[in-house]
Amino acid sequence: MRAQFLPYNLPDLGEDEEAAVLETLRSHWISRGPQTDLFEQDLSAYLQGATVVALSSCTAGMHLALLALGIGPGDEVITTPYTFAASVNVIIHAGATPVLVDVEEDTANINMAQVEDALTERTKAILPVHYSGHPVDLSALNRLRDTYHLPIIEDAAHALASTYDGKKVGTFGNLTSFSFYATKNLTTGEGGALVVPDEELAQKIRVLSLHGMSHHAWNRYGESGSWVYSVEAAGFKYNMTDIQASLGRVQLAKLTRMQAKRRWIAEQFHQAFRDLPVILPAQRTGVEHAWHLYPLRLQLSALRISRAEFVEALKARNIGASVHFIPIHWHPYYQERFHWQPGQFPVAERYFNGEVSLPLYPSMSEQDVDDVIAAVREILLSHLK
Repeated sequence: MRAQFLPYNLPDLGEDEEAAVLETLRSHWISRGPQTDLFEQDLSAYLQGATVVALSSCTAGMHLALLALGIGPGDEVITTPYTFAASVNVIIHAGATPVLVDVEEDTANINMAQVEDALTERTKAILPVHYSGHPVDLSALNRLRDTYHLPIIEDAAHALASTYDGKKVGTFGNLTSFSFYATKNLTTGEGGALVVPDEELAQKIRVLSLHGMSHHAWNRYGESGSWVYSVEAAGFKYNMTDIQASLGRVQLAKLTRMQAKRRWIAEQFHQAFRDLPVILPAQRTGVEHAWHLYPLRLQLSALRISRAEFVEALKARNIGASVHFIPIHWHPYYQERFHWQPGQFPVAERYFNGEVSLPLYPSMSEQDVDDVIAAVREILLSHLK
């Protein structure tokens, strides 16, 4: 039994982050300004020169992508039932209709063959999710894009540092939205960024991200700025701040090291759990998994314990865990609005029924990892049928 509770997730923050944030506070420029510009440049360099717009969240990025593409009432956007509510909510907020397509058995990513079957004349975009940090089939996705001339908005909330065929997610020519929430592989506390395939569209998104104004505050109030601006659209308050950006710049510099630790933890789990009645997370050939999540799936038919009881047993041993995700079509709001019902997307439901997300983050010690392994093995082996 651990003496202290191991949270399901903690950000990896240290003295460098503290110093960077303090420097920004002492500069007295704490909203969107020079640090945000530098963070965009740093992230662009990491993503091989991609155009980046730093924002308040991944959700903001997906919403603005839809709006900038002119998607709205009467349009359909195809997405997955196995995701967080934000992926569907942004489609609703744009005035469009979400269309759900089931997922793959191994990755829980959207099933590309079913996406093609779901296309109609009203389909105006596809919004796939890189679940847990395993990239979707980007070759198949981009074939659909090019064949049907459909824009792709990648929900890459889990996927910073993922690669597909040796290229980073975010470099495949699509609109790609990243999350820097507190639990993500890189954190700014709250925050996100949208990768945009061309500068004209990026400028439209920048304007929409700050009330539709032609100039943000640094352009207006900085030493070389001008107070003159115009409102060009009914925009939103979706900008990143310099406090967030200064934190993000340090995190980005540490990302390679943090990813190496995530991969090491995942490998320890793989080796320790192979002989248990579980399904290990998939990692296909040609893919580098970001390991945002470690989604272990219990084979409940071989156990005398439910998923809920397993999570409680971990908690009793001072280890946190979570579940990702309750399928979209199980939530009452979407059932009432779109008439979705349990049973419509059976693969997503099967995946959900046994899924448990174990602690996996860079600040875990080797003892923390050993404790998780010991607890999982003890609980499962003592509840075999």
